[in-house]
Amino acid sequence: MSLKPIFVVAGLGAGGGTGAASARAFAKEGYSVALIGRRENELKTLEDDLKASGVEVASFAIPSYAHGDVASAFAQIHSRYPSSKYSIRAALYNATHAVFKSFLDVTPEDVQSANQTNIEGSFAFSHHVIKAFKDNSIDEVTGKRGILIFTGSASGVRGHATNSAFAAGKFALRALSQSLAKEFGKENIHVAHPLIGGFIINPLSRAMRNDSEWEQNQDIRLNPESIAASYVYLAKQDRSSWTWELDLRPAHEQW
Repeated sequence: MSLKPIFVVAGLGAGGGTGAASARAFAKEGYSVALIGRRENELKTLEDDLKASGVEVASFAIPSYAHGDVASAFAQIHSRYPSSKYSIRAALYNATHAVFKSFLDVTPEDVQSANQTNIEGSFAFSHHVIKAFKDNSIDEVTGKRGILIFTGSASGVRGHATNSAFAAGKFALRALSQSLAKEFGKENIHVAHPLIGGFIINPLSRAMRNDSEWEQNQDIRLNPESIAASYVYLAKQDRSSWTWELDLRPAHEQW
């Protein structure tokens, strides 16, 4: 490809999870990186860390995943990475908003926040990514104009007693990804929905669990780097065998 490929990732959390690992993994494959997230300080720290490793990267902080804020981030990305030199070839929607409460304790604000990130944000992100992909030539090796990946959850296929608001958003995310895969596959745009079944080790989960045994036991939790490696695998799949949904679980996860 004559244009430098860009990997756009939305949802970096505290900067040490799946989003950050994916940014590093795609950078190693030769991509420039655009980071979108709500935590400005953590975003800048990750940007500086990637730059120190020789990665061409820029970060774009947004206050929310409302449509207008996502649109603003993409306007800045296109300004930073002009189409004369760069093309968005891979994108990951990794943002989420978890609500784990008894149903009668779920507030309207909980529902609004969860839906804004899990539904409104994913629709806005997908809109801008697919528009960018449609301007790309078809890669001769993979047959892709680009790949759009959504970080899904087991809650997107199975509800539980205390995750009604979270599961509703993840069901919607899964439906969106499947619909886009069916609509745009014929235009050589690959859409994938890796389904994460288990806890990922990252700064937030470490603080929440405070469990050294859990941290050390790789049979019972997911490594962000392993998830990122699966995302790179999806990006490299050729047009004759594309995966839509990939189920990722640690070895000892209870099904």
